[in-house]
Amino acid sequence: MAVVFALTVFFSLVLASCSFVVDDGTSEPAPLRVSFLDVGQGLAVLVENGGRYAMYDTGPDSAGVVDSLVVRGVDTLEWVVMSHNHRDHAGGFMELAGRGPSKTARVAVKHLYVGPDTAGGFVRDSVLGLARRFGIPVDTLVRGSSLGQISGCGSIAGGDCAGAGDAPRFDVLWPPDYVHEGGNPASVVLRVEFGAASLLLTGDLDSAGERRLLELSPTLGAGLLQVGHHGSAGSSTLRFLSQVAPDYAVISVGAGNGYGHPREEVLRKLGLVLGDTARFFRTDRDGTVEFELWPDIGVVTGRD
Repeated sequence: MAVVFALTVFFSLVLASCSFVVDDGTSEPAPLRVSFLDVGQGLAVLVENGGRYAMYDTGPDSAGVVDSLVVRGVDTLEWVVMSHNHRDHAGGFMELAGRGPSKTARVAVKHLYVGPDTAGGFVRDSVLGLARRFGIPVDTLVRGSSLGQISGCGSIAGGDCAGAGDAPRFDVLWPPDYVHEGGNPASVVLRVEFGAASLLLTGDLDSAGERRLLELSPTLGAGLLQVGHHGSAGSSTLRFLSQVAPDYAVISVGAGNGYGHPREEVLRKLGLVLGDTARFFRTDRDGTVEFELWPDIGVVTGRD
């Protein structure tokens, strides 16, 4: 399986939230590694800093996400964010909790974050049931929430990150607390910043959600973008892509999927915004795609 290493994406913008690791001032901070795991038609993003790990979505329950983590030496996740309650994003949590097809010992999860979706459903009910069974704390994320960190400033419920220094930080941009519809429109959107590098994780946010997000965050920008809804025509409007203005983009998508993802019109828009196909990656062709975000360095390797 091909793995693409994109070493440090160099961007800017300020956000407020909490961090993984606090630099002690005696050495350069460890890079933030972001891995878009190849889970087929789904999304699973692993983030690592200083030997500690967390996840944004867990892929489908048939994708072997536990095996992917174990290969990387991951036995504990400080937190998992479930962007929304669809199986291709949340099903892998059942495997993490030892209830999927994999026989590998479960990966311990210290904290689970979900959106404000009150619609319920099999996936959400199963995930929350497993969290209760294993005593995993669950909190709801809405715009402005503080996201728990691996170590360092603040607390799981948020806190003061003053003096955190060179540490990755996370901000919840969507949904606002008045959005309670289920599914794609309620996808939790995270913006991650480490030094001068930034990343936008959008889940399956649709075009209506993109429009409303830009109304709330008119100066929104990020250097690395997770393209929404696997490249569906219902997401990634040209206005949204142009405002975010990423230098690099990743589509997590399954080879030969029955949805026609990614759609050609989305690829054309990405071409207009990025201007260079070497800055665009998709897991169905590239396998797992990995980035390292490191402050004040902006070097990107080619594809392996």
